[in-house]
Amino acid sequence: MKRGDIVTVSPPGDYGKPRPAVVVQSDWLNTNDSVLVALFTSTLADAPIYRLSVEPSETNGLKMPSQVMVDKIIPVMRHKCRKVIGHLDEGSLLALNHMISVVVGIAD
Repeated sequence: MKRGDIVTVSPPGDYGKPRPAVVVQSDWLNTNDSVLVALFTSTLADAPIYRLSVEPSETNGLKMPSQVMVDKIIPVMRHKCRKVIGHLDEGSLLALNHMISVVVGIAD
Protein backbone atom coordinates (compact mmCIF):
# COMPACT_ATOMS: atom_id res chain seq x y z
CA MET A 1 0.00 0.00 0.00
CA LYS A 2 1.15 3.49 -0.84
CA ARG A 3 -0.05 6.97 0.03
CA GLY A 4 -3.10 7.78 -2.08
CA ASP A 5 -4.13 4.13 -2.52
CA ILE A 6 -7.79 3.35 -1.86
CA VAL A 7 -8.43 0.19 0.14
CA THR A 8 -11.44 -1.37 1.84
CA VAL A 9 -11.34 -1.45 5.65
CA SER A 10 -13.68 -2.40 8.50
CA PRO A 11 -12.81 0.11 11.21
CA PRO A 12 -13.79 -0.52 14.83
CA GLY A 13 -16.45 1.49 16.65
CA ASP A 14 -19.07 3.79 15.18
CA TYR A 15 -17.60 3.68 11.67
CA GLY A 16 -17.30 -0.13 11.69
CA LYS A 17 -19.00 -1.15 8.46
CA PRO A 18 -16.75 -2.10 5.53
CA ARG A 19 -15.97 1.03 3.53
CA PRO A 20 -13.30 2.48 1.26
CA ALA A 21 -10.49 4.49 2.82
CA VAL A 22 -7.53 6.35 1.37
CA VAL A 23 -4.03 5.78 2.73
CA VAL A 24 -2.73 9.10 4.09
CA GLN A 25 0.37 7.83 5.88
CA SER A 26 3.80 8.56 4.44
CA ASP A 27 5.36 5.78 2.36
CA TRP A 28 8.43 6.17 4.61
CA LEU A 29 6.49 4.42 7.40
CA ASN A 30 5.76 1.29 5.38
CA THR A 31 7.26 -1.06 7.99
CA ASN A 32 4.70 -0.18 10.69
CA ASP A 33 2.08 -2.80 11.51
CA SER A 34 -0.63 -0.16 11.13
CA VAL A 35 -1.42 2.46 8.51
CA LEU A 36 -3.23 5.80 8.76
CA VAL A 37 -6.28 6.08 6.53
CA ALA A 38 -9.05 8.60 5.97
CA LEU A 39 -12.47 6.98 5.63
CA PHE A 40 -14.85 7.56 2.73
CA THR A 41 -18.58 8.13 3.05
CA SER A 42 -21.35 8.17 0.47
CA THR A 43 -23.40 10.48 2.72
CA LEU A 44 -22.40 13.78 1.15
CA ALA A 45 -22.06 16.91 3.27
CA ASP A 46 -21.50 20.56 2.43
CA ALA A 47 -18.17 20.77 4.26
CA PRO A 48 -15.48 21.83 1.76
CA ILE A 49 -12.85 22.38 4.46
CA TYR A 50 -12.80 18.79 5.72
CA ARG A 51 -14.71 16.67 3.18
CA LEU A 52 -13.06 15.96 -0.17
CA SER A 53 -15.60 15.07 -2.86
CA VAL A 54 -14.53 12.30 -5.24
CA GLU A 55 -16.48 11.08 -8.27
CA PRO A 56 -16.27 7.38 -9.12
CA SER A 57 -13.87 6.37 -11.87
CA GLU A 58 -12.02 3.34 -13.16
CA THR A 59 -8.86 4.73 -11.57
CA ASN A 60 -10.19 5.13 -8.04
CA GLY A 61 -12.47 2.07 -7.96
CA LEU A 62 -15.33 3.87 -6.21
CA LYS A 63 -18.89 2.86 -7.09
CA MET A 64 -20.70 6.10 -6.22
CA PRO A 65 -19.98 9.78 -5.51
CA SER A 66 -18.23 9.88 -2.16
CA GLN A 67 -16.30 12.11 0.17
CA VAL A 68 -13.07 11.53 2.04
CA MET A 69 -13.76 12.34 5.69
CA VAL A 70 -10.54 14.22 6.37
CA ASP A 71 -11.73 14.69 9.96
CA LYS A 72 -11.89 10.87 10.35
CA ILE A 73 -8.26 9.77 10.04
CA ILE A 74 -7.67 6.53 11.91
CA PRO A 75 -4.99 3.85 12.26
CA VAL A 76 -5.87 0.43 10.86
CA MET A 77 -3.83 -2.74 11.19
CA ARG A 78 -2.30 -3.47 7.78
CA HIS A 79 -3.55 -7.06 7.81
CA LYS A 80 -7.12 -5.73 8.14
CA CYS A 81 -6.85 -3.68 4.94
CA ARG A 82 -8.17 -5.49 1.93
CA LYS A 83 -6.56 -5.18 -1.49
CA VAL A 84 -6.04 -1.85 -3.19
CA ILE A 85 -9.15 -1.00 -5.25
CA GLY A 86 -7.83 2.23 -6.77
CA HIS A 87 -5.83 5.38 -6.30
CA LEU A 88 -6.64 9.08 -5.90
CA ASP A 89 -5.68 11.23 -8.86
CA GLU A 90 -2.93 13.83 -8.41
CA GLY A 91 -5.35 16.78 -8.12
CA SER A 92 -7.41 15.06 -5.42
CA LEU A 93 -4.28 14.01 -3.56
CA LEU A 94 -3.00 17.60 -3.60
CA ALA A 95 -6.36 18.86 -2.28
CA LEU A 96 -6.32 16.13 0.39
CA ASN A 97 -2.82 17.20 1.50
CA HIS A 98 -4.03 20.77 1.98
CA MET A 99 -7.18 19.68 3.82
CA ILE A 100 -5.18 17.48 6.20
CA SER A 101 -2.85 20.38 7.00
CA VAL A 102 -5.86 22.58 7.81
CA VAL A 103 -7.61 19.91 9.91
CA VAL A 104 -4.51 19.18 12.02
CA GLY A 105 -3.73 22.88 12.39
CA ILE A 106 -0.48 23.31 10.47
CA ALA A 107 -1.99 25.57 7.79
CA ASP A 108 -4.74 28.16 7.63
